[in-house]
Amino acid sequence: MYCIRSDSKDSKPYEPTLYTIKGIAILDNDGNRILAKYYDKNVFPTSKEQKTFEKNLFNKTHRANAEIIMLDGLTCVYKSNVDLFFYVMGSSHENELILMSVLNCLYESVSHILRKNVEKRAVLDSLDIVMLALDEICDGGIILDADATSVVQRVALRTDDIPLGEQTVAQVLQSAKEQLKWSLLK
Repeated sequence: MYCIRSDSKDSKPYEPTLYTIKGIAILDNDGNRILAKYYDKNVFPTSKEQKTFEKNLFNKTHRANAEIIMLDGLTCVYKSNVDLFFYVMGSSHENELILMSVLNCLYESVSHILRKNVEKRAVLDSLDIVMLALDEICDGGIILDADATSVVQRVALRTDDIPLGEQTVAQVLQSAKEQLKWSLLK
């Protein structure tokens, strides 16, 4: 199955691809990067180009009341909350609904992880888990999961929450080491 690009002059067909996501970013209310991952090295190969794009994107969206923008040949969907902006970027011919489902999954996953306290300080405090959630949602530009509940279940799995009978020997030993370390530090 081939699709025709409506944005190109010669209307060459392109093949559908699994690599739908070009980048995902979380910016603060000043446009500074909290977390960003770019999956297509041809789009923004250097960190300087990425940050320039992020500043431009933030300037175009921080006062807008929309959910989608076309910028620098990319379709960008976004959502804002208290002091954070969540962005998902795809190519210009990408389906906005697919990008929006990834954005909603990211936002809802972060919201669940942070117990509905989605603000800059909380994201920075739990950045490791937020990054893990991002990796569970998208890997190399390929969407792995768009269901926030399943992402949260995989990310938030802790040995404290698993009954002792269901833990592996390694998990039990790790838990014992941590308990011993904390008892010695007191």
